[in-house]
Amino acid sequence: MGFLDDLRGKSSKGGVLEKESLASTEDGDHERFSHYVDKNKITESAVTGKSVRALCGKKWIPNRDPQKFPICPTCKEIFARLK
Repeated sequence: MGFLDDLRGKSSKGGVLEKESLASTEDGDHERFSHYVDKNKITESAVTGKSVRALCGKKWIPNRDPQKFPICPTCKEIFARLK
């Protein structure tokens, strides 16, 4: 498995980002996508209930299965530039 697999949440091995879906309180298309977020922030959110921030800037408290949603195009574009 490569780094991208870690980013898509398919590996429990250490990685920088993880794809995670959202339960948004804001209107817009963001709630239709899975977003890229630092894995450590996902864990912290699960423990503390604090919101996380995706690469695209979206903030939410993760609670849905990210595999059920397409990847946010903005997060995907930003991640591609980071490589």
